[in-house]
Amino acid sequence: MGSTATTAISSAKSINALSTSANNTKITNLTTSTPTWSQTKSKLPDFYASSSFLNHLKSKSPQLKNKNSKLFLLHCSAKPNTDRKNATDDNLSLRSGSNSTIPEQAAASPTNEGLSSFSRGLVFDLGLKDSWDSAEIGSPVVKRFIGDEEERWYMWYCGRSNGKDSIGLAVSSNGIHWERGNGPIKSSSDVGMVMNCSDDWWAFDTQGIRPSEIVIMSSAKVRVNNSLYWLYYTGFNDEKIEPLDNSVAFKLSDPKRMYYRSLPGLAMSQDGRHWARIEGEHHSGALFDVGSDGEWDSLFIASPKVVYHGAGDVRMYYHSFDAEKGHFAVGIARSRDGIKWVKLGKIMGGGGNGMFDELGVMNAHVVKNRKDGKYVMAYEGVAADGKKSVGLAVSSDGLKEWRKFQDGPALKQSEEDGWDWEGVGSPCLVQMDGDADEWRLYYKGTGKGGKTGIGLAVSEGIEFASFQRWTGFHL
Repeated sequence: MGSTATTAISSAKSINALSTSANNTKITNLTTSTPTWSQTKSKLPDFYASSSFLNHLKSKSPQLKNKNSKLFLLHCSAKPNTDRKNATDDNLSLRSGSNSTIPEQAAASPTNEGLSSFSRGLVFDLGLKDSWDSAEIGSPVVKRFIGDEEERWYMWYCGRSNGKDSIGLAVSSNGIHWERGNGPIKSSSDVGMVMNCSDDWWAFDTQGIRPSEIVIMSSAKVRVNNSLYWLYYTGFNDEKIEPLDNSVAFKLSDPKRMYYRSLPGLAMSQDGRHWARIEGEHHSGALFDVGSDGEWDSLFIASPKVVYHGAGDVRMYYHSFDAEKGHFAVGIARSRDGIKWVKLGKIMGGGGNGMFDELGVMNAHVVKNRKDGKYVMAYEGVAADGKKSVGLAVSSDGLKEWRKFQDGPALKQSEEDGWDWEGVGSPCLVQMDGDADEWRLYYKGTGKGGKTGIGLAVSEGIEFASFQRWTGFHL
């Protein structure tokens, strides 16, 4: 047995008897057979946001200070140079990702000549030859943690080298320059590949896995002393989606990739590196199934992005392809415990003729704006020619009343000589602190020959309607 599997088993065992309620959710080991986990019956817990500051840099497995048996969602301090004693949160809302202020030196500098027009915005390239992420990267999930004396950025992302997707972790002190690993991690402080496809023939994620969201929380349903990382991800199996073979929209969205059935999954970890899969209600281990024949999401479920709203109310935003309408669309599901979900339907589809998102919207990332309490969605729009760009939408309640910011994209592909001139997508929004309404936007870019990378753009002004690619630090 390899060192990765051994470490993963050790980590899974240390998650002492993860237990679930009567919905028959089970814990499966990350890489080997299912261990014996204790099962208990309990009521679905309510959700509460915790004002506790998770000092991630001081402890790899931070303890919950509040002993209430309800489920607590933790966030890191959103202000620089704060510690547990002065961290406050009057409205107890979850700051998903715990992202905060970018120092001034990280602001975009249009006059900076250190980056050529080709590489402008590129902050994370393909891995070295023969590394686990040398062929393709994407799906960035970026979080920021604040300690007493330093900050630490984590980025989980998808990588490919051998025909199957894996999930990896990179770390950074500023969200710009990243430390990465060429192979599987070997310790709880290492970086590199952290999760592979399932080896179980019956599982929904045997052919590919892509990270969608990370939430840190602890629950009476998951009986451990420490808070855990909850990873929501997309899993692919080997079932081809036949109805899409003749779909123009689907082919244009990614003509180089075969399309397989995908469903949403969940895994948990104490350190963000060693993961134990949580077996959901679906027989394949997924959290839930596609819709029935004729429903808008009957073909696949992808990119489950999870947002905490309030006590007993967690939302999942995901996308599928509406075969009847002929476009990609985003839908929503709700949960009380983060494991058992109820679908509420489609909330956004394609734009009008000639629009940048005419063939639909996908890979939506939703965050709650800390300034006004509204929900902001960054999404990947597919144009009639297959080009992808990033659009923005806003909602007062995060449910079905979504309004697109503008007719055009907030970030479009670069000029033909740029590294991302074929398309941009898979957005990940990071809100900043300060008087100005500033945001970071991490994204997947695709260039010549389908080469991929991860880029960064920053918001322009207080209107929050457009982004420009990062070009360097202010000196």
